Amino acid sequence: MRLATFLHLTVASLGLASAIPSPSPSPLPSPSPSPSPPTPRPTNITQALFDEFTSLSELVDIAYCVGTLNSGIDVPFTCLSYCAHFPSLTLIKTWNTGLKLSDSCGYIALSPGDRRIIVAFRGTYSLINALADLSLARQEYLPYPDAECNGCTVHAGFLESWGQTEKIIGGVLGDLLQQYPGYKLELVGHSLGAAVAALAALDFAGRAWNADIRVTTFGEPKGGNKEFAGFLDRRFDNTSYRRITHINDPVPLLPFESLGYHHHGHEYYISAPHLPCTIEDVVKCEGGAEDPNCVAGTNFSMFGSLMGHRDYFHRLGLCLPEQWSGRRGRSEEL
Repeated sequence: MRLATFLHLTVASLGLASAIPSPSPSPLPSPSPSPSPPTPRPTNITQALFDEFTSLSELVDIAYCVGTLNSGIDVPFTCLSYCAHFPSLTLIKTWNTGLKLSDSCGYIALSPGDRRIIVAFRGTYSLINALADLSLARQEYLPYPDAECNGCTVHAGFLESWGQTEKIIGGVLGDLLQQYPGYKLELVGHSLGAAVAALAALDFAGRAWNADIRVTTFGEPKGGNKEFAGFLDRRFDNTSYRRITHINDPVPLLPFESLGYHHHGHEYYISAPHLPCTIEDVVKCEGGAEDPNCVAGTNFSMFGSLMGHRDYFHRLGLCLPEQWSGRRGRSEEL
């Protein structure tokens, strides 16, 4: 029924009813609207977790030393960035797929002291990366190997970047986990590298590796639709997956929900607009994937936000000595 017809009949029926005398009924009380449950407030993190996040941000920053135009990482584990903070690490492999294959870069390192295999994914650094970030195409997501993800779609550029990376590092990691049973897989990523780390984590979780996986991302964009976000949330909890966001960073708000993209949960939020941040500035978000108390509640602004996307405990993406990095203080190695 058309809306205009419905309104006309409704008005007519009300007029007819008013012409028929009837006793005046006692007025009924209007039902009180059910109050919406309050959004849980974020909670403060511990000093130990703050130090851990700081150290992991240094590990992901080291990935920016890898690439065609960068200085690189040398054996055993030296570079112009924070390599000196991790004297016990041993470099296993670096990769750089090149500009024609999504320009995915990163490294694998071994940490015998705490039994970790570290995989760091570099963020957006080139025009090819920028185009991949801004591509809005989605395609069906088929999890590895036989898990069900009904209706899941993911960002085609992110999936392509992971596909090219997996060809290089998948076999290497499988061999390492056989050689070092009981080691934890520590995945870190920033920006585009954060989105690739998410896909890598889901892939690795589906393999029969019997390895604990922990993922920490910085400035992660939305990777797929609501079904995909729910699938990721079911695979990981907020101790095995930590999605760190920042008040001035627009990237976690992209691509927009109106285009079919949704974020997963497990968010930790930095509320300080400028460096340095302190433990009081970092909270664990408790209101779900789109917690209005965290980055989802901030205003989107692409302009003047470059530093917001780079400033995660220090300035990421420079591969420069610590005194040039824009961060005061340092963390100890985990």
